[in-house]
Amino acid sequence: MTTPKGPQLAVLPAATEDDASPRAQVLQPLGWPMPKGYANGMAAEGRIVVTGGVIGWDARERLADGFVAQVRQTLSNIAEILAEGGARPEHLVRLTWYVVDMDEYLTNLKELGQIYRAIFGAHYPAMALVQVVRLVEKAARVEIEATAVIPR
Repeated sequence: MTTPKGPQLAVLPAATEDDASPRAQVLQPLGWPMPKGYANGMAAEGRIVVTGGVIGWDARERLADGFVAQVRQTLSNIAEILAEGGARPEHLVRLTWYVVDMDEYLTNLKELGQIYRAIFGAHYPAMALVQVVRLVEKAARVEIEATAVIPR
């Protein structure tokens, strides 16, 4: 018997053919610790909906006051954009966060988790978090890009 090369993968949860609403599949390599608040990978088939870099301002381009408030507004804005494309939070397969201060993010993890779950529920797509020198809007503290896949 030969040993396969590369990591073995577990696919969780697997959508069944009789499932009325197939979901994206979480890709979790066997033996890896379960990530908290994100997925290592996602697999999905369907119509792709993407956002640009979304920041925490309202329809009048007024930025929310402070990092946590900007995250709340940013995630709300993403939910609205997804809805415009016919997508729901459970269709998210990837979020890329750009923050100007990593410590500001880490200090507020508990509150950010509560905000995230209030807007997107307990669905955690693949995520990346990147600290940047600044964003286009000088007062912006966070910018997030989202990718969703609406099942066929």
